[in-house]
Amino acid sequence: MLTITGYRECINSENKSFFTLTLESGIEMIQSQKTGQFYASSKRATITSTFNEDVCKSLVGTTIAGRIEKMSCDPYSYVIPETGEQVELSHRYSYVPNEDTNHYSEPKRPSHSQRDEIEEMELAH
Repeated sequence: MLTITGYRECINSENKSFFTLTLESGIEMIQSQKTGQFYASSKRATITSTFNEDVCKSLVGTTIAGRIEKMSCDPYSYVIPETGEQVELSHRYSYVPNEDTNHYSEPKRPSHSQRDEIEEMELAH
């Protein structure tokens, strides 16, 4: 499960505003490659939305199904906010829905036995 922990207003190439939602995973224990000590962390990703600010604000704290995965991408520069150091990264963290999460399903047609039951009920009335 992921938690919506925040939102941010952005401007697209057509100079129109839209909002992104910040998703955060649960706590993970990660072992430092330098010291061997463990530290607590979580993964974060952002997704775009069609919501206005009021809806985004109301969604903070909501949990959703899915996971955040590290995905390869073209290299890009990133400045570490705490240190000001500029690094080159070639990955991003992205939202991935659970495989059993059905975002769209075809309308289900009744089975033969269900159709027979429906016909019997209609005839009874």
